[in-house]
Amino acid sequence: MKITLNNNAEEIHGGPMTVNELLSFKKFTFKMLIVKINGILVKKPDYETAIIHEGDDVHVLHLISGG
Repeated sequence: MKITLNNNAEEIHGGPMTVNELLSFKKFTFKMLIVKINGILVKKPDYETAIIHEGDDVHVLHLISGG
């Protein structure tokens, strides 16, 4: 499956996957993440059901706060 992840072309073996599966596969373990699929925000409770398909544009952003 070919997707764009954070503006980089990625080829992931297998078919469609959930957001949680992608985060696990790419080893994104940071607790405060924002995920968008094709510009649409995916809420954390939906990570198990939101499906990433061939050709999707996915952005995974780390939220960092400081002072």
